[in-house]
Amino acid sequence: MSQPAVVHTIADLRRLTAAWRSAGETIGLVPTMGALHAGHVSLTQIMRQKTRRTVVSIFVNPTQFAPNEDFSKYPRTFEADLARLAAAGVDAVFNPSPADMYPDGFSTTISLSGPATAGLEDRFRPTHFAGVATIVAKLFIQAAPDAAIFGEKDFQQLAVIRRMARDLDLPVEVLGAPTMREADGLAMSSRNVYLSDAERRSAPILNRAMREAAAKIRSGAAIEQALHAARTAIAAAGFEIDYLEVRDAASLAPVEKPDGRALRMLAAARLGKTRLIDNISLDD
Repeated sequence: MSQPAVVHTIADLRRLTAAWRSAGETIGLVPTMGALHAGHVSLTQIMRQKTRRTVVSIFVNPTQFAPNEDFSKYPRTFEADLARLAAAGVDAVFNPSPADMYPDGFSTTISLSGPATAGLEDRFRPTHFAGVATIVAKLFIQAAPDAAIFGEKDFQQLAVIRRMARDLDLPVEVLGAPTMREADGLAMSSRNVYLSDAERRSAPILNRAMREAAAKIRSGAAIEQALHAARTAIAAAGFEIDYLEVRDAASLAPVEKPDGRALRMLAAARLGKTRLIDNISLDD
């Protein structure tokens, strides 16, 4: 099992990727904040099938956390992450410092509309996507990958990044990968470690209620009627719901009834101190 090259500076990353590019090799990027789980590993496996070289970035990005969020507590498990990535066969790990990514005087961010202002995550985390878009744009510029991959669990984020790459003419193919789940249906997330044992037993109810609502809609039930029943079940399990909505899968615009477009059901809810997000396709 070979160890991936570990680079900590932008200059070293550029030297490494420039050498690969000079050799005619394609490059794939897997952006992460670390605390890796099987879902992250699946992204590297997909990317290794698509490109000759795979870079995984590990950077807990401060600009996508609001002041009341868990930046300082976000799990940091670099050595364990590195072992996972070595076993997965990735070529390089980019682990920059905040000072390298945001040097003194840094004052530029990306202004967003479209999918970033759909009234979902942005209602509760109004500065989040500006931080995400800015760091992802920087990673695209620094690594200059041919392709980058993101999990569909953060579906609005994926839509924002795809829109940004198109709008700014960034020559990166943005791929989405299906959400990886635990055996009981809970979407894999680095934040699941925050759940107590009792909360972990209740957590799958979120996805279960969503799937039941989707089945009702596919069988002809009104969207809002199905969502109301799902919200009731989720709240009864102890969740505080931020949103549970059905949206156009491409634009994330609200929809009132199925009309042949691809639709996505998206949810965010708090269980104790842990905020869980999930989404499913209504076409499955």
